This record gives sequence, structure tokens and C-alpha cells, in this order.
Amino acid sequence: MSDAPRWDALWLDVQLATMAGDAPDGYGTIRDGAIAVRDGRIAWLGPRTALPAGAEAAEVHEGRGRWLTPGLIDCHTHVVYAGNRSDEFEARLEGASYEEIARRGGGILSTVRATRAAGKEALHAASLPRVLNLLAEGVTTLEIKSGYGLEPDTEARMLRVARGFGRRLPLRVRTTFLGAHALPPEYAGRADDYVALLCDHMLPALAQEGLVDAVDAFCERIGFTPAQTARLFDAAARLGLPVKLHAEQLSDQGGAALVARHRGLSADHLEWLSPAGIAAMVEAGTVAVLLPGAFHFLRETRLPPIEALRDAGVPLAVASDCNPGTSPMPSLLAALSLACTLFRLRPREALAGATRHAAAALGLAHEIGTLEVGKAADFALWDIERPAELCATLGFNPCSEVVVGGRARSPRLAD
Repeated sequence: MSDAPRWDALWLDVQLATMAGDAPDGYGTIRDGAIAVRDGRIAWLGPRTALPAGAEAAEVHEGRGRWLTPGLIDCHTHVVYAGNRSDEFEARLEGASYEEIARRGGGILSTVRATRAAGKEALHAASLPRVLNLLAEGVTTLEIKSGYGLEPDTEARMLRVARGFGRRLPLRVRTTFLGAHALPPEYAGRADDYVALLCDHMLPALAQEGLVDAVDAFCERIGFTPAQTARLFDAAARLGLPVKLHAEQLSDQGGAALVARHRGLSADHLEWLSPAGIAAMVEAGTVAVLLPGAFHFLRETRLPPIEALRDAGVPLAVASDCNPGTSPMPSLLAALSLACTLFRLRPREALAGATRHAAAALGLAHEIGTLEVGKAADFALWDIERPAELCATLGFNPCSEVVVGGRARSPRLAD
């Protein structure tokens, strides 16, 4: 009996950017490579000249010299919502601040009103184009937050729509409960009562239904206090759910240190991050998720402390933060470009931020994010000359093929 491997699929003549380990070039490049898949997982990869003698595959795909990377991972999105807030875009251009708009009933609460009014089918239909745009860009894993319901029925509806995308599309979906996104109007002046509702009723019920993979909160002057956030994180811990946090976007509330104390997966935004917060993140292994879309649309001027995070060895993830008000940008490729131009990330750092480090920000580093034997066969093929092109262009999508669980498809599902 031959010992030669038998694979389900094999891609030949590809330039591999494995994004694994500490490769000298930052990409883990394997020129003139090949990658094989069996049972939805990577079974072999390496130079084409090193293919095992006699190896066979049921399907053989010619890469034609294209680059092949891990599937992109958008680890922070609010992509499921109804309505739009282009009026706020205009207001900010006329001088209104994000906090001013929020305090007069706009911002998150504007989207809450529209989302509460949308049924499940309408919410799915409104969100689907945004999800498809991300899939067309090589995104194979998508985090989707709730947080535009702020009451049990709508929060559940948002999470069910998110789960539905994972069932109906070639896409891995991770759902995050963000009930602590804003204080609903019916709880005005009673924030502690609302947090009690989240901790004692809403989160346990949604977790029991299997709708929650992680728990998030907006810890900010116009959001929730550190003490209220800690109560929610304690409730998540009782349910065995990991936590993450919108931290230090508009002010330093000590959110990064708080989420690190709870061994959180990530702290996101971080424009006002302090040295103490960085030290806490290092100790806990918490990922920094950079959101250049919100920085761009809000015309912020205070940069996250990128150099300090880099020097401390904190993993830097990059995400689209797709949402209706502060980052209406269903494009992870645009986020990569903005991360380089606005935050001065190197292209290799930005791509690692949407693959290896994004996987860690979702607690999935063991499963996705790099091209390694045994990991899920999620990858994307690109018509580019070098990986830096994915960051060096804006408004152009060179993705030509996407593979999820070893199954190839066009990145544009209508094709």
C-alpha cells in the first residue's frame, strides 16, 4: 500500500504569506508554494518542489502565481443594524462633536430606534450588503456585535441575524453581546438598574440560547463606568464567557487595565491609553484592536500610542469597526490602508493585524489566522505582486478567490 498522501484539494503555483511565527520578512513567505487540504483543514504546505512523491488530490487548483494569505478576520464590527446616520456626518462637519450628538439623542440611540423598529427579515436585508462586501474582500471570519437593541427582544434579534449569516454564507461568525453600548431612554437616570437587567436577565438568557461568544461594553463618560463594566464582566465570568472592551476612545477611564484584570481578549480603540493600561495588557496577554475607520470619520487627532504598544510587545489587531455612525466603512482592506497612513503601521504589521492578531482577539488563534498544518483551511488568493499592495491601495479589491473550510468560491457570491 502506498504511503503517498491523498488530499481533498491542492493549490499549486501560489506565493504563500503564511503570517506564522517571526519570519524575517514579516509575512512568512514561501515562493512557488503549494497548499493541500483534507477534511477542511490544512494538511500540507511548502515549496512546490517539496511536494511528497506520489501525492494526489481530488481537486487541483492552479494558482497562476497569485498570492495566498490566511483568510482575513474582521474582529470588531457592528455590521447588523437598521437605519443610517448620514445627518450626523454632516453635523460633525459643521462642528458638532460625537459627544454633543450623543447627548442630544443622536448617536447610538438613533440607530437603536431604527433597529428596534426593524423585523428580523428587514434587519437581515439591511445588513446583508455590508456582510457581502466584507466577504468579497477575503474576509472569512467576522465578529458581529449586538448593542443597537438595548432591550431583550431586539438584542436577541440582532444576534440571531448574525448567527444566520454564519449558517447561510461561507463565513465564520463570532457573536458579541454589547448590551452595555448605551443607556436606553427608558432607563434614563437608572444606569445601575439597567446593568442589573443585563447581568441578571438579558445576558444569561441569550447565553442559554447559544447566541453569545463574548461580552463587550462601552466604558466611557457617555457610556458605562468602570464599576458598572466590572459588574457585567463578573456576570460574563459566571457564564464562562470571555470579555473585551471599547476602551479609552474618548477619555482615559482605565478601561484597558480593567479588561486586562478580567483576562480579556482585547481592548479596542485606545486613543487615550495610558502606560499603566499598556502594562496591564502585557501582563494579561490582551490584544490591542486598532480601529482607524472611527479615527478617520471622527477626525480625531490623538493617536493611539502605537510605538509604546509595539515596544511593549502588545499584539496589534486591525478591524473595520463597521457601524452606522462613527465608521460607516464595510471594508477591512480600507482599514488596513488607514492603519498604515494614519497610525503608521507597517504593511506587514497591518496584515498580521487582520490575520494572526485578529484571531487572538477572538480567542481563535489555535484555529485560524495563519497558514499552518492542522488549522482551518480558510484563505484568500490575491492578484497582487507583493502583500504590501493590500495596504498600499485604497478603494480597490484584488481578491480573486476565497476558501473557507477547504471549499473554494468566488469572492463575489453572485458570480
